[in-house]
Amino acid sequence: MATVGVVRNSSVSWRRCSVCQDSGSFKSPRDFCRHLRDFHCTKEGGSFVCRYGSTGVCPSLPVEGVSDKDYEDHVVRHHVYGNTASRDKGMSSARSEQYDLQIANSSHTQEPSVVQDQHKWTVYQSSINLPALLNDPRLSKRETDFFTKTWGDSFENTLILPSPYLREITQSHFEKYLHKTSTRYKKHQRLKALPEKADNSQISETSKQFSGGHIKQLEKNREELEQVPKIFMLPNFTLDNPDTFMAVFPWTQVEESRDATGRKQSSKLLQEKLSHYLDIVEVQIAKQISVKSDAFFHAMSSHEKLQDYLLETCKAVKQLRDKIHEIDTTLARGPLKVMSLTKTRSNYVNLHNKLKLMSTVHQTQPTIQLLLSTNEFVGALDLISTSQEVLTQELAGVHCFRHLGSQLAEMEKLIEKMLQADFVKYAMSDLNRPVTDSQVLTQEEKLVAILFGMLRFHKFNFIEVYKEEVCATLKSTIKQTVVEAVAVVDDINTEGNVSSLADQMRLLNYPLWMDLLKTIFANLLVILNRAKEFCAVVRDVVGIAAGRTKAPTPISSPTVESSKNLEEASHLHVSVSEEVDVMVSDGEFYKLGSGLKEMLCTVCDHAHDRCVKVLAARAKDGFIEKLNSTEFVGLSREIEQFVQDCGSVCGRRSTSLRGSLQSQANRFVNRFHDERKTKLSLILDNERWKQADVPSEFQQLVDHIRKTGQLSLPEKKIDIDSKPSEVLIIEDQKYVVVGTVLLLLKMVVEYCQLVDDIPSACPDILTRLIDLLKSFNSRTCQLVLGAGALQLVGLRKISTRNLALASRCLQLIVFYIPLVKTHFQAHLSAKQVNMLKHFDQISKDYKDHIEEIDKQLLAILDSMFEVQLSKWEVKPPMPSNCFRSISKQIARLHEAIVDLLPHKQIQDLFKKINKSFKSHLRLQLTRLGVNNNGGPQHGLVTADLAFFSGNYKTLKGLEELAHDFNDVWEPR
Repeated sequence: MATVGVVRNSSVSWRRCSVCQDSGSFKSPRDFCRHLRDFHCTKEGGSFVCRYGSTGVCPSLPVEGVSDKDYEDHVVRHHVYGNTASRDKGMSSARSEQYDLQIANSSHTQEPSVVQDQHKWTVYQSSINLPALLNDPRLSKRETDFFTKTWGDSFENTLILPSPYLREITQSHFEKYLHKTSTRYKKHQRLKALPEKADNSQISETSKQFSGGHIKQLEKNREELEQVPKIFMLPNFTLDNPDTFMAVFPWTQVEESRDATGRKQSSKLLQEKLSHYLDIVEVQIAKQISVKSDAFFHAMSSHEKLQDYLLETCKAVKQLRDKIHEIDTTLARGPLKVMSLTKTRSNYVNLHNKLKLMSTVHQTQPTIQLLLSTNEFVGALDLISTSQEVLTQELAGVHCFRHLGSQLAEMEKLIEKMLQADFVKYAMSDLNRPVTDSQVLTQEEKLVAILFGMLRFHKFNFIEVYKEEVCATLKSTIKQTVVEAVAVVDDINTEGNVSSLADQMRLLNYPLWMDLLKTIFANLLVILNRAKEFCAVVRDVVGIAAGRTKAPTPISSPTVESSKNLEEASHLHVSVSEEVDVMVSDGEFYKLGSGLKEMLCTVCDHAHDRCVKVLAARAKDGFIEKLNSTEFVGLSREIEQFVQDCGSVCGRRSTSLRGSLQSQANRFVNRFHDERKTKLSLILDNERWKQADVPSEFQQLVDHIRKTGQLSLPEKKIDIDSKPSEVLIIEDQKYVVVGTVLLLLKMVVEYCQLVDDIPSACPDILTRLIDLLKSFNSRTCQLVLGAGALQLVGLRKISTRNLALASRCLQLIVFYIPLVKTHFQAHLSAKQVNMLKHFDQISKDYKDHIEEIDKQLLAILDSMFEVQLSKWEVKPPMPSNCFRSISKQIARLHEAIVDLLPHKQIQDLFKKINKSFKSHLRLQLTRLGVNNNGGPQHGLVTADLAFFSGNYKTLKGLEELAHDFNDVWEPR
């Protein structure tokens, strides 16, 4: 904002700050005002305090501060022109007021307040604006540099790939057209080079052929085109040339206009002139197209016909050349020569084959030695078989080969023994490798060669041999694992009666023994996986040998490979089949398949049996039975995982280890149940049947069940600030309970969680849980309804509040019984589902118990009604003492149970109480002979009933029962 007349005098106050010595001089009053706001002003609450003074306090501004606008006026009046003489000399009073107003408005509206906006970013804090940054001519890639610096390298121009549906046009597509038009173009250039006189004569001669109107039109078009500058018609016209650009867009003429209005007008005129040139060219092009349209379409139609003619001609030429080539090939090339050479070639071939056959048979023994050295047993056997066949058929009677047949038979027997020995050696070396070796099967090529050789001899006993080796390896692996585990433990005392390895293993504590068991399982799985991989290789080999499986790349066809070796070694010309020779019949194929499966199942069962021995050795002296829930669940999970892994190996679950675990689980469940049943009995014997505070862990338990829908214990959270609550809240229902039922609820959840951890023991756990719930129900009935708590804990009497608490506790268990039933149903088999009927029976028993408690509460008041009404006489004063006593007892009962039982149950109970009261009252009125005849006694009874119904209005939730006393009179 431009400031209004300011007297630039050295005596003005805004030139320099009198407090800040290094501030320098200010160029305008606005800079001085900004300096005072930044460095000599503070904001206290909503007021501004001026600190411009030698002691940090302004002498002319109140210490308590003023508003923002008053602060601006104060700065202008007292600090910008504090010298009155200079102010009067520089400007008049009216001009001074206008100046002050402009300074205040400028600082208040346009510039940020340093005090008020000191924590906000404003445009005045920026060092450079965005247009200047984007249009910096010194940056070669300013768009990429700016945006990638702010938004990352991915914010760049993406490369647009060519469309696969559009053909890419190159210069080669126009070569044919340029070649065709080059002649016309040269002719056009020659015509342009003729003298201007010839052009004028040609033009005058041509103009005679047109009418006068047409000539005028041509001249008019020429005149319009002449308006366009010649520079646009040049063949080398390009705006990249600076001279061309300056000629088309004369920027210097625009710059000569100094004022903004002239510059805009010059630019607009230049734009309109270029647009006018463009319109002229477009109009002329349109005219030329309209004139030549007929000739253009005619040329296009002729071109298409010409293309069709050329295509038909090419087809005819191709057919003709194919026929000529076929005749030349079949009829004209030396058929006579072929006929003459066929007989000669046949003779040479027969002679050559016979000589090659003899040479190959002569090299049979060295070739067999070479094949055996490379484990090509099948190749050697095939070579022996082929050689013997050749000797008996094609080379029969040759004297030099008379002993070769017996030698080959001896070599065949030797190969059979070698195969047996090599297989045993391979099985031992492969199975006894360290368990840390990650490779499942080693030297697979050697195994395949041995298997093909044994199948070639029809020796199928290798499955039994391998099974024995696996069983021996499993036993030695377990023993070695136990020895290593015991050896690394330093605190085991091996002296005394520790005589065997099992005794030493019993000295391990639970964590060390679990680590040992996990290691045993892992090592056994390594051996079993090796056996599984062996069976897979054998199955593939048998399938290939039986012709049922195509030979994969690692296991090539043995017949083809041996024949190739035979051909390479001795160039024997025999017919070699490209398919595998069938060495195994269908019956043998199925027998070997079932044998492999049975072998896997047998070794898995053997592994389970060895693990059962380990488990039984450690289970002595009740070690496993004494484990806590967490430890036994961990053991169960490890065994279940091992059983599943073994099942994935052999395809069948073994039962020995699961049976041993089941027996241990039954013992564990018995101990688990006995501990909790004993604990519950002890707690019930000490229960005083008073309201107990609910710890936060029980509220978290019910909340966890409600959120997840699963009966499981939540994760323990250490919350120091959590305090016990008075009631247990479940789905907006308040349960006032005793401490015993809270522990029972936790026990029920533990039983459900135990089922999740040990699913195999589900029927046994269900039976134990039913027994626990029945025990709680029966003991509660004995202690409360049977008044057993009077002797055990020394209660004076069983009050109505004790009865209501017991009823509410039973209702809490009834609420969770359906959830428990659903939880167990998911773990029971189809044959065991009928066990769920026990939950229905226990739920019915609990509900019957609740009804008995309600009947007991009703019986208490019923006996009181009978006693009180038997003494009642209809005489003043009213209300009578009898009705007063009855109302007091009803109020006490309501007060005792109103915060314990739900509202619906309280209403039902008091309806029954009213019914009992009216029954006793009706009998007493009949006995006294009082009728509803409007007499004095009827009035007295009505007064007592009004008092009695009035007391119901004071009881919360029972107001509607106050009008239910009209049927106490016997009908007339």
